[in-house]
Amino acid sequence: MMFDLFDDLFDERNSNALLCDVKETDKDYEMNVSMPGFNKDDIKLDLTNGYLTITADNKKNDEEKDKKGHLIRQERYHGRMSRSFYVGNGVTEKDVKAKYDNGELHITLPKATKQVENKSHIAIE
Repeated sequence: MMFDLFDDLFDERNSNALLCDVKETDKDYEMNVSMPGFNKDDIKLDLTNGYLTITADNKKNDEEKDKKGHLIRQERYHGRMSRSFYVGNGVTEKDVKAKYDNGELHITLPKATKQVENKSHIAIE
């Protein structure tokens, strides 16, 4: 299967795993990745050696001060999530379409074309 889920080897209930739905159509694969709380600039897509990797890095710094400007609460959060999918060596950066909208990352990938075995006769001299 060309669209092999690399991370199925790991426990998907991991709090750092991105939740993803994959739909197969006649021409392509459509992925919807749930990413609430992230901004578009927090998300990175990489395609390396046939693996599509989605990485999200979220840094928040909540600060509350009283009326005099004294700090009464300060909380910091840093979260990093990543997930990789094997999509095949035939997929290039130009083939992948991605859009982030309202906490959902939508990715479209073409299906790999089936390779036909070319067999030729070679004459022996």
